[in-house]
Amino acid sequence: MSIKIIRRMVFAVLLPAVMISAAGCGNKNAELLPFYEESAASQVQSLSIAGMDKAETFAEQVCVIPEKQNKGGDSFSSAAQLCVNITDQSLIYADHIYDRLYPASVTKLFSAYVILKYGNLDDMVTISGNAANITEAGAKLSGMKEGEQYSLRSLLEIMLIYSGNDAALAAAEHVGGSEETFAEMMNEEAKKLGAAGSHFVNPHGLHNEDHYTTAYDIYLVLNELVKNKDFTDIVSMAECEVPYQDVSGEEKTLSCTSTNRFLLGTQKAPEGITVIGGKTGTTLSAGSCLAVYSKNEDENEYISVILKAGNGDEVFSQMSRLLEMCR
Repeated sequence: MSIKIIRRMVFAVLLPAVMISAAGCGNKNAELLPFYEESAASQVQSLSIAGMDKAETFAEQVCVIPEKQNKGGDSFSSAAQLCVNITDQSLIYADHIYDRLYPASVTKLFSAYVILKYGNLDDMVTISGNAANITEAGAKLSGMKEGEQYSLRSLLEIMLIYSGNDAALAAAEHVGGSEETFAEMMNEEAKKLGAAGSHFVNPHGLHNEDHYTTAYDIYLVLNELVKNKDFTDIVSMAECEVPYQDVSGEEKTLSCTSTNRFLLGTQKAPEGITVIGGKTGTTLSAGSCLAVYSKNEDENEYISVILKAGNGDEVFSQMSRLLEMCR
């Protein structure tokens, strides 16, 4: 029997369970988007055929959310909001979660996923002229120079903590061979995760009209990333000292401070909520964006996303409102 036939048989068995389970994550009477069937198929086909008896269904791994949501009377000025309890994959709040929006540096979550999956964090990376000479106005840079050497882990820390676009590009070139190839890897991995509303052309999120994602897709990738200790260790740091070698071979360190106000203490999380980490992002076109991984006093864990708030104050205050719902 061919692998293709086996996969069709598995999908035929598991899809009803996916659709039934979906009703537990929102309004039971709401219709599901056509996207879900495609996403469920993608997830099932990625399962190991040899280990079918141990495979989890797509719906057990993620919260499958109906198109229409009961917002409970709350209103936000940002373009999209999502909060999911990932301990039991239940929905807390969702609005406009399938709108395709510019993610700015929240893009780096997808980049981190690819780097952690395909890269060796102990590799030493020589900074290219391309990575050292990003010229876009307003791009956040760590000041890397061509010929300097950083470990891949250090680049990951700089891009996730400080949001350095030069670090993201250097890491992408190392893992993918080129920025273009790495973007293709990002798109392929997004498809495997069921992130059907995303398309990426770079690893950092500097503006491009063909570079977009959705709040739901950000939840999908962060839901996977928080299972990785390297990731959670990095995004939970308010600051760090990153070692590197300058062009003369001298050992130096680069100081990085987080862009996450919850970690810095300049934005207070609601009582009973601990913000473990997350990723910020801001461009003129994307507005202010934020994805957060948190837990409450009962050790329930949450992923919350705000896209296209008006400014930094608004994105953090609106995130606090979402986190209030998790207490």
